[in-house]
Amino acid sequence: MPRDPLIALVGKPSSGKSTTLNSLTDTTAKVGNFPFTTIDPNRAIGYLQIPCACSRESLPNNAPPESGQAPPLQQRCKPNYGTCQQGVRSVPIELLDVAGLVPGAHQGKGLGNKFLDDLRHADALIHVVDVSGTTDADGKSTRGYDPSNDIVWLRSEIVNWVLGNLMQKWGGVKRRHAAIKASNVETLQGQFSGYGATGTIIARTLDKLAIKQPLQDWENETIELVVNTFVDEKFPTVLALNKIDHPDADKNVSKIARLVPPERIVLCSAISEVFLRRLVKQEYIRYIPGSEFVDSREDLIELGEDPDAAGSGLKEMDEKLKTRIENLKDMVLYRFGSTGVNQVLTRASELLGLVAVFPVRNIGTFGSGEAGTGSERAAVFRDCVLVKKGSTVGDVYRKVMGDAPLAFVETVGGIRVSEEDEVGPGKNDILSFKVGRG
Repeated sequence: MPRDPLIALVGKPSSGKSTTLNSLTDTTAKVGNFPFTTIDPNRAIGYLQIPCACSRESLPNNAPPESGQAPPLQQRCKPNYGTCQQGVRSVPIELLDVAGLVPGAHQGKGLGNKFLDDLRHADALIHVVDVSGTTDADGKSTRGYDPSNDIVWLRSEIVNWVLGNLMQKWGGVKRRHAAIKASNVETLQGQFSGYGATGTIIARTLDKLAIKQPLQDWENETIELVVNTFVDEKFPTVLALNKIDHPDADKNVSKIARLVPPERIVLCSAISEVFLRRLVKQEYIRYIPGSEFVDSREDLIELGEDPDAAGSGLKEMDEKLKTRIENLKDMVLYRFGSTGVNQVLTRASELLGLVAVFPVRNIGTFGSGEAGTGSERAAVFRDCVLVKKGSTVGDVYRKVMGDAPLAFVETVGGIRVSEEDEVGPGKNDILSFKVGRG
């Protein structure tokens, strides 16, 4: 049965991984400024923001807006998990915060082998980089460190971990490969299955390299090239350049931007996001995660709103807190457009090619068909699941319904689709499954 996507947060100690996790979830992971604060991997649920199906004007019962009101489907969209605000849906996604890696981790330094093992089933990595340069490779306090070094050595640790595991048994691997006349894909999938590798990932790896020699004749250089390419395919990585509000961050960001493709980089300030969310809970500000705008009580008054009205009442702030918020606006929100935290998850999902699929019971109304009050029965798009690019209708069915027998599947307009049909954005991504013997 297809499993949920898993995104792991990696990086050296004190880079801000746990703070980033806190900024992406409601979980409070232990945070400290000393190495190995995180010992056991923390699993949590983050929220990926995507366009919700309820906002599509092409849907038959999504009438054009009138008098500035939202379309009917948006008004009735009530997710079972997460939220939907003005057509932007927060979809749960599983995150893993792995304890800090240090140079030599693949040899066991800093409990590295244990931490690397925690990554085995990750589908993508978010490498949190301390772009301020105030922590060295071991996570100890310093000044003037070049964080581009972290990008190089951390990837090297993952490559050496996989390579070391493979080379320990390579003699037996190539003898068995020749004896049973297996294909290269079959042999490598068997060796890399412990990392959750599929035949598709192995095939993509070999297709990129176009190696002509038989596997049993590969030299060490060829094996290393295969492992390097496999790591890139199995663990696509987003670089979350954290602590962008530090004075030394600009020069370090510029250097990294010359070394790394821009689609892999996101600038962020995790501690700013955590601070803003805390103030929201304490009812000092109004703030939507991912936005560049923060509204205080004074801002609401200037906008002509009643700051004490139900649902928008905000507390008065003292001068110290006002100053902190103004500094955060100038140094992060206005300069970069947001804290960048939400964009980190979005970029990781783009690397994975994740597709949001909306299972419904009634393909005509997009409702769940649940018993209850009139408003409950009218609610639409209660569920949303994330699947990997290339998934089929059958893959989604098994993820949602398990082993129950399938009669047929319908999409928008009551059109029947096959289990073999692929799903994609706007294509077979609203589905109604009919259980039974068709």
